[in-house]
Amino acid sequence: MAETDRHPSNEIRQPEPPLPADSGLTLEEYLAMQRAISHQTRFRILRTLVVNDELSAADLKAAVDVEAHNFHYHLDELVDAGLVDKRQRRTADSRGFYTYYRPTAMGRDILEHGVEELMRREREFDDAYRRD
Repeated sequence: MAETDRHPSNEIRQPEPPLPADSGLTLEEYLAMQRAISHQTRFRILRTLVVNDELSAADLKAAVDVEAHNFHYHLDELVDAGLVDKRQRRTADSRGFYTYYRPTAMGRDILEHGVEELMRREREFDDAYRRD
């Protein structure tokens, strides 16, 4: 049997629709979230926010050690994708506002059940093979 004859066209199964009809987000929005964390800098920013819960822009920038123009671009991408919330708080002396960032529930979930889950599995496989 030739390689192309494995599945006659009438036997090829189609996957289920990726989302229920009444989904709160579109497939495009989910894919935009995946794209947002596919860049190493954005991934590091989101991971840092998840472990710290909330950080000022200055503290977050220092923690991920990224140049200012790159930092704000990547942070805005995460905000636009809905993975990070941005909020402003008035300072105690009322002379201005400070901007704080925190991960959204979706930001936490995409890390925990996405890339980090794959990394956890790799560690588990590595541990299992090292024991043998």
